[in-house]
Parts: sequence; structure tokens; C-alpha cells
Amino acid sequence: MPPYPFTAVVGLDDLRLALLLNAVSPAVGGVLVRGEKGTAKSTIVRALAAVLPQIAVVPGCRFSCDPAAPDPACPDGPHTAHTGHPTHPAHSAGVVASQSHPARLVELPVGATEDRLVGSLDLEKVLASGVAAYEPGLLAAAHRGLLYVDEVNLLHDHLVDLLLDAAAMGVAHVEREGVSVSHAARFLLVGTMNPEEGELRPQLLDRFGLTVEVRASRDPAERAEVVRRRLAYEADPEGFAAAWEQADKETAARIEAARALLPSVTLPDAELLRITRICAAFEVDGMRADLVTARAATALAAWAGRTEVIAEDVRQAATLALPHRRRRHPFDAPGLDEERLDEAMEDGEDGEDGNEDPDPGPGSGGPDGGDSPNQPSGPQNGSSSAAQQDASGARDVESEPPTGTSTEQKRVSGSSGEQGVATPGEPFKARLLQVSGVGTGAEGRRSRARATGGRTVGARPGAHGLHLVATVRAAAPEQVARGRREGALRLRSEDLREPIREGREGNLVLFVVDASGSMAARQRMAAVKGAILSLLLDAYQRRDKVGLVTFRGRDAEVALPPTWSVDAGAARLTSLPTGGRTPLAAGLLQAADVLRVERMRDPNRRPLVLVVTDGRATQSISLSSSAAAPRASTSRAAGADPLADTRRAAAHLRQAVATLGGSALVVDCESGPVRLGLAARLAADLAADHLPLTDLAADALTAAVHGNRPRSDRRAA
Repeated sequence: MPPYPFTAVVGLDDLRLALLLNAVSPAVGGVLVRGEKGTAKSTIVRALAAVLPQIAVVPGCRFSCDPAAPDPACPDGPHTAHTGHPTHPAHSAGVVASQSHPARLVELPVGATEDRLVGSLDLEKVLASGVAAYEPGLLAAAHRGLLYVDEVNLLHDHLVDLLLDAAAMGVAHVEREGVSVSHAARFLLVGTMNPEEGELRPQLLDRFGLTVEVRASRDPAERAEVVRRRLAYEADPEGFAAAWEQADKETAARIEAARALLPSVTLPDAELLRITRICAAFEVDGMRADLVTARAATALAAWAGRTEVIAEDVRQAATLALPHRRRRHPFDAPGLDEERLDEAMEDGEDGEDGNEDPDPGPGSGGPDGGDSPNQPSGPQNGSSSAAQQDASGARDVESEPPTGTSTEQKRVSGSSGEQGVATPGEPFKARLLQVSGVGTGAEGRRSRARATGGRTVGARPGAHGLHLVATVRAAAPEQVARGRREGALRLRSEDLREPIREGREGNLVLFVVDASGSMAARQRMAAVKGAILSLLLDAYQRRDKVGLVTFRGRDAEVALPPTWSVDAGAARLTSLPTGGRTPLAAGLLQAADVLRVERMRDPNRRPLVLVVTDGRATQSISLSSSAAAPRASTSRAAGADPLADTRRAAAHLRQAVATLGGSALVVDCESGPVRLGLAARLAADLAADHLPLTDLAADALTAAVHGNRPRSDRRAA
């Protein structure tokens, strides 16, 4: 089946332009495509490969060397010129043989390993001939083509580092398992991601040249056209592709023309100063933003058929190169403030530069040589906390409100206990909290785990990688029986040993947050939210999934199902209201139910349950008759004991955590001169550690979460 035509994709003008700029000038550094599911991100990227011009390669070279300039360090080289043959003009003296083929589209799956990406020892040749040969990986296959990484935010960070290093340097260095190889790796890198499933670290975001936010159109006519074309393609793929073939060929020809023109394009000093002013105005770190913007503006001019960069090129390049670099905090929304960009564009034009904005005139302002295309309308760089109130608006509804408090500040309902929303306190660097033991979950940065990366702690039979010393040790006792000759080691498949490595895993960090009136008293909720925000930031950095269960009033709810998007967790936390009674048992049972469901979805991901409460339980619940899976009802049981309900619910949550090999921690939010110690008692019932809220900061204490037993039990032991 032919791929969906590139020119048939409806809308996505910014993404189309970003891809074309990288096709014209791979030095721009690739494209990161962020957007919701179902927005044709993968479709347009795969379609791009079909419009990339064909490339000439050295026949038989696994690294796609260019015959006009072969890589002198190519592992398959040296590629020498032929001596000439009268019937083969291409083989005349001084000319390397060549053949043409389409630019490759190489896809890197999320589950790829390091040896699949960079290459590894060719075990077949090792066993057959005893020669340490190199088997190229996906980086070699993508040289002079397109490397596509879908869900790049789910790829492990060390693989992303390797990928972006190769893309930036144009060379892949392989040092592993006795192999030391360097080869050219210049490719158009495109990564796609759904922000709902988690973000990339800011350091990795910066390594992508351009970024584009894509959203489904809200225009019914445009949506109808998308459906119409897709149905036509599915009904007759060949006929649909043939109808758009000419348009794709014209795009391919224009890419070739822009590539040929690119070396002739000049960047005037006035426009270079404009670029640096813009980057300085948005306070981006380092110089990569300036370089990428300059390269993108130059590629824009070449795409438009001009030999000089103009102001509109700079503006368009900035809207693609800067949004992901201006993020100062993982919870900041991406995007550029358009008014601020306009100010930076105009600042100094009548001053030291002495130039006015050149007027491109009709037909020369946009990348297509026509009218200037619409600019991206990313989120404004503003605050989203207009609905938030001061923490003083969250009062304990179980006591009389202070006199003089306005009705708006109280917002207390006798039936629901609903109150204002406390603004989170300033986040801090949280201490490392770990799950005890060694897991087998997805790679991350929190708890110890068996992993494909990390330090080698042993060896076992197998061929997934090679533990050279262990393999030689296994083969050595059999050499006499195998008739070993001097200088030759006879290996068999049963001798192979693979390394056992220990690294770090990501966990499910499940926050169970008390949002009742007792937590809102004495303005504690602002500090509690600040602490949880700090733990969310820590979870973001350690590649954890996060979930949020809250309880207040008469019941508990899953405010955020387990997800990789800590941004969503921060948003739910910021808008979390407080007030009402304390259904602590309902919160614990809801957390156990979340773990039960998550066990079926991701059985190897161990949970770290953080119960954030002062331990007070003032709302009893009705439990179901099923002892295996008790549930809380929303009605209050007559004569029920909230503390007894809490102990039964704690036992159930403790069993759920232990079943998944996880750990729990009670963050004690109790304050004031008189303390009841209820949170410490809850920690004992949960077999969890107990930690005061004030000890969550990294510099507060040096101890960490070691196991499932409460601290008092460990001291007694």
C-alpha cells in the first residue's frame, strides 16, 4: 500500500513548514511534534519520506556513503575509485561507483535497546570466524535519510541522549563489547509525543531544533475534508496516491532547488542582531537557540527562493525554534507570547541598527512565495491561576469561621463544606524516596531494578548482549575436549553469557491527599500543596507515573488516574478545593482500588504510595460485605466508628501495596502545640514509614524510605 501523500494532508501548516525546513537544511536539528492523539502526526512524518529526493550511495556500503564524498572513516571503507572500463563510464578513473535509491525512513520503536540503536558485536561472525565484527544499528541505517521516533517522551533518557548526540554531531560513536567504531550519522530527526503521557526533560527538549504544537481543527468544514480524504485513501490507496503524485513531485523538486540555493543565502548583520535580541528577550539558556533560529531563517529564505534573509523569516523561525526553550519549569506551558515577540522584533530598529523592517511585498513574505502564512497560536506566556485564592480562604469547617471573614473567602456550605482553593507554596528539592528491594519495572531513576542498562552485577546464559569474561570462563574448561589449537578459542552457542545489569526503575507514585477541613485549618494547605508539587517535580525528573486520589466531605475520588503527565497532576493539585469532613477510610480504599486496576495494566511497575494527611478521621463509611475487596459507600453508617473503619481500610491498602512489591509513606501534616499522633498510628497500620511534612526537603534529613516497616519498629528491632 502506498503511503498517504504528503501534500494531501489537510492543515498542519506549521508542522509541514518545520519538516520542509529540515529537509532543506538538516543542520536545523530536527522537529519535535507535540500534540493530542489522532492529529495525523505519524501520517505526515511517514509521508515526508516519499518527497525527499533520492540519494546516491556507494554500492554495498551499509552506511550509505555519498560517492561524491565518501566517509574516510567508514567501517565498510575505504571506498576507492575504480580504474576504469570502456563499457562502464561510471567506473572511469577517479570516480567511485554509485547507485541511487529513495531516502530511507527508519523508525525507532519505544522498546528499542541500546545495541539496536547504535549497533553491537556481530555474534554470528564471532562464532563462525572468531573475528570481532560490527553489526550496524538504526543510526547507521538512517544516515542521509529520516529517523522517526514515535512517542519519544516514552523512550528511555539514555537512548534519547545517544540519539540527540548523534544528530547534533553527525557522527555515532560506538564503544561496547570490544567494539570501537565511529561512523557518519546525519539524518532528519523527527520525534512525536502526546504531552498527556509525560514530558521530555528540558535538557532534551533543547536538543531538538524546532517544535510544533498540533491540535485537531475546530472548523467543521476542515474536519469534513480530513474525513473525506482519508476515506478516499482507504477505499483506493493507489488511485488516491496517483491523484496527488504530481503535487508530491513538485514538492520534491522544490526541496532540491532550495538545497542547491541554500549555500548562496546570506544572513545580514541587521537580521542576525534581530535574532540575538529575540533570544535574549526570552531569556533562553545557552546559544543553541540563536544558532537554530539563524539556520531556520536561512532555510526559510532558500525555500522561498530568496538569497537573503528578511525580518519575516526571522519571525517565523523564532516561532518554531523558541517555544520549547523558554520553559523555565517543567510545569510551564509551552508557547511564545506573541506581543513580546513583536516587541523584540521591533526593538532597536530605529536605533543602532538603523534599519526598518524590509517589506517583502506580495508574493515574497511566506515560505511558499505567496502571502505570509498564519503564525502558530501557541499558549500565551501567562499565569493560569486566576481562579486560585489565598490559602486563608481555606478554613476548617468543623470550627466557627473567624469574624470579619468575607462571604467570598469562606465559601462554606453547611451541606458540602466546599471552600476556597489554596495557592501552592513554593516548590523545593525533595528528598529521594524509594521503593525497597529490586524490581523489574520500566527503566527510570528512582528505585533499584534489573535493567538492560546500568552497571553489570553478574552474568547468565544467553545472547542478549555479550559478557566477554564470563563467556571465556564458560568455554575455557571445554577447550581440550574440543581439540583447541594454539591461538584459537573454540566457542559454541552454549558458552555465550549475557550480562545481568542493575539500574533504576520508574515507579507509580500515588498521592493520597487529605483535602478535608482539618487540613485547611491554620493555612496548612498551601504548604501541603507546595510539598506535593515538589514531589511531582521529583517524579517528573525520575520518569515515574503519577496518580492522585483525594478525599474530603463524604467520599474519595480519583482526581488523576495514573499517567506520565505530571503537568496534569500539577494542574489538578493547584485547583484542588478543601473543606468538609475527613473520610480517611474512603481515601485508603480508593487508593487500593487504583492499585488493583493498575496491576492489570502494568504489573511490573511497583507503587510508592504517599498518604498526605494529619491522620484525623471524622467521617465513617459503610463497607461492602466482600472481605477480599471492600468498597466504601457514600452514605454514613449509623453508629460506625471512623477510626475502626480507617484501620480496616489501612489493612486492605497494606495488602495491595505488598502484593505489588511496593512501599508506602505517611506524610504527617499535623501541626500546632497539641498533637494527637494519629498519622503515626496510621503509618503503623499501613506498615509504612512516617515522615513529618517539614522533613520532605532534601536537606532536612539524610534518612530515606528503606522498607515497609514503620520507623518505630525498625528502631525496636
